[in-house]
Amino acid sequence: MNFVISSHMKKIQMVDLNGQYEDIKDVVNNSVLNVIESTTFINGPEVHSFQSALENYLGVKHVIPCANGTDALQITMMGLGLKSGDEVITADFTFAATVEVIALLQLTPVLVDVNPDDFNINIGAIKKAITPKTKAIVPVHLFGQCADMDAIMEIAKAHNLYVIEDNAQAIGATYTSKNGTKTKAGVISQIGSTSFFPSKNLGCYGDGGAIFTNNDDLAHTIRGIVNHGMYKRYHHDVVGVNSRLDSIQAAVLNAKLPRLDAYCNARREAANKYDEAFKGQEKIITPFRSGSDNNHVFHQYTLKVNGVDRDALAQHLNDNGIPCGVYYPIPLHSQKAYQDSRYDEADFPVTNQLVKEVISLPMHTELDDEQIAFISSTIIDFING
Repeated sequence: MNFVISSHMKKIQMVDLNGQYEDIKDVVNNSVLNVIESTTFINGPEVHSFQSALENYLGVKHVIPCANGTDALQITMMGLGLKSGDEVITADFTFAATVEVIALLQLTPVLVDVNPDDFNINIGAIKKAITPKTKAIVPVHLFGQCADMDAIMEIAKAHNLYVIEDNAQAIGATYTSKNGTKTKAGVISQIGSTSFFPSKNLGCYGDGGAIFTNNDDLAHTIRGIVNHGMYKRYHHDVVGVNSRLDSIQAAVLNAKLPRLDAYCNARREAANKYDEAFKGQEKIITPFRSGSDNNHVFHQYTLKVNGVDRDALAQHLNDNGIPCGVYYPIPLHSQKAYQDSRYDEADFPVTNQLVKEVISLPMHTELDDEQIAFISSTIIDFING
C-alpha cells in the first residue's frame, strides 16, 4: 500500500487532549480563572451548574458528582447497602476498577465471560452465575458501546437484583430498547456511574466522577456518603467517604458538556473511516456495532486481529510513531489480586482469546484523514507484508 507520510502531518496521539483544548481554550481558561479568583474550590457554583446541566443532558433526576470513577462505583455499592459476602456479577474483560471496589467492600466478585463481537458481558454467563447470594449485576459499557440492557434488566427483575451501570467508557451513548425507547447510557438501570478521567469522551483535566439515579431516597443516601456521611455539618448519619468533584474540574466539564454530542459524532466518523480503510482485510475484524448508530461512542476503536502476531503489530506501530493500546492484556480472573479457586478456565473462552487478539488504535476528536490513512496503511502493510 506504501502510504507516503507528508512532512506536515500532525504527530499522532492516542488521545489528543491538547488539540481539543485549543478549541475551547478561552472558555476553559476564563472559567478556571473565575474559580481561582472566587476561591470556591470545593462545591462551588461550577459544580452545581455542571450537575444540573448533566441531569438535563442525561434525562435523569439526580447526578451526584464525586472525586473519580472508581469512587463512583464504590459509593454506589455503599448506597445500595450491599453487605460482606453478597455476590456481584461483572465482566472478566474490563479495567480492574470495576472488580476492585467489589473486593474492597468485602463483597464477592463473580467474574463472567463476554461476547466475542461487542466485548460486553455475556447474558448466558450472567444467568449461569446467579446464586441465592447474588445481589447485583455490573454491566460495563465497554469501549463506548452499551451492553444488552434489555436482557440484563429482565434477568434482574426475575431475580430481584440491582443493576449498576459502569458507564465510564460510554457517556453520550444512547441505548434503544427493543420497545423503541431511547435512553442515555448510565441511566437505563436503577443507578449508574461514570468517570471524567481526562481521556474519556467527557473528560476533565484531573480526576472526576459522578453517580446517576432517578431514585430520590438513594440519591439522598449517596449525597451523604460522598461528604463524610453528613447531611448537616458535623452530624454523621451514615458511614461516608471524602469524594467530591472540585470546582476547577467542574469548570472544565462545563465547557465540554455542550460539545459532547459533537465529540461523539467526530469519533464515529473516525471509526467509519477506519472501517472503510480495513474493508476486505480478512485478518482484521473491525468493531461490531449493536443496535442503533448512536449506541456506540467509540471511547476506543478496538480491532481483533486473526492469524497475526498482535504484539509484533503493536511494536511495528510504535516503531512508526503510531501509539496503540492493548485493552486488556490479562483477564481479571487471572490477575493475582482476583484469582479464585471458584473460577474454571473453561468458563472464559472468549476473554482468554480476546486478550491475545485485541489492539486499540488512536481515537479522539482531532483525528484527521491523513492520520487515519497512515495508521491503517501501516497496519495493512504489516499484515500483508
